[in-house]
Amino acid sequence: MGLPKLDKPIFEITIPSTGKTVTYTPFTVKEEKILLIAQESKDTNQMILAIKQIIGNCIPDIDVDSLATFDIEYLLLNLRAQSVNNILSFTIKDPDTEEEIPLEIDINEIEVQFDEDHTNKIELSENTILKMRYPSAKNLDSMIGLSESNDVNKMFEAMVSCFDVLGHGEDVYKFSEYTDKEVMDFVDSMSSKNIQDVKKFFDTMPSLHYEKKYTNSNGDEKTFVVKGTETFFI
Repeated sequence: MGLPKLDKPIFEITIPSTGKTVTYTPFTVKEEKILLIAQESKDTNQMILAIKQIIGNCIPDIDVDSLATFDIEYLLLNLRAQSVNNILSFTIKDPDTEEEIPLEIDINEIEVQFDEDHTNKIELSENTILKMRYPSAKNLDSMIGLSESNDVNKMFEAMVSCFDVLGHGEDVYKFSEYTDKEVMDFVDSMSSKNIQDVKKFFDTMPSLHYEKKYTNSNGDEKTFVVKGTETFFI
């Protein structure tokens, strides 16, 4: 007779981008191993694969690739809180004193911030509206570290991959129905202001955000900012 399988509790969580409530189960030793291997690898691609696998295992009734990046960040952290511990303990190096500072963060206090000025509809001209879609799991590898990247081609590819629909007068164009060349020809026709408005979409996009204050040995009060998926692997 085989060993019995342990029952897993079921919880509910709301997906930030859609407001939809889904059920999930905490991850088990199997998912924890996947996470530990990814952490030890320090390899971005392996981390992304681990993230997608863990969420897929714990929330089977969801298309992981369709989730916005901030959905993934939020779900992953809450899975960790329910499965292991809601406290993240780690150390950082103070930039002034270079001392190691131990910090603790309560995952339950990390929330998705929504900017009041954020919109996914960009007016390119008087009768032309560009509708953006949020970066998804498919774009996660290109989005991580993008703000610090100096690779212009990479930034444009990431930007264009989030073009969803173009409304021009009464006509509607889906970017997925056009070739890369056709899309890039369209991008080349955009004005500098158009590009700045697209950049604002990314700059104001919902994201995980939490600030933790600490005091270094000089008595200076500092703030460590928690933001994004990479923080999960500290």
